[in-house]
Amino acid sequence: MLSMRLMRFGAAKKPFYRIVVMESKSPRQSRAKDFIGNYNPLSDPVEFQIDLEKAKSWLAKGARPSQTVQSLLARASRRNKPSD
Repeated sequence: MLSMRLMRFGAAKKPFYRIVVMESKSPRQSRAKDFIGNYNPLSDPVEFQIDLEKAKSWLAKGARPSQTVQSLLARASRRNKPSD
């Protein structure tokens, strides 16, 4: 099964994450199928970027997002929603 989750990068105590699609049973630092965004929790405000089109296509293919990725997807979709 495919999952959308975070892959950790950065130095000690300075994490930076990429949002990736990979097999759910593979280790965190293994090879990802696709990179769909990034997430920096240490900046103020929190910075993240997600390619929503790629995310929607992977969700349609059956990928399941982790809780953190799911909340980031919700925030990104609210942020990109056109206001009427």
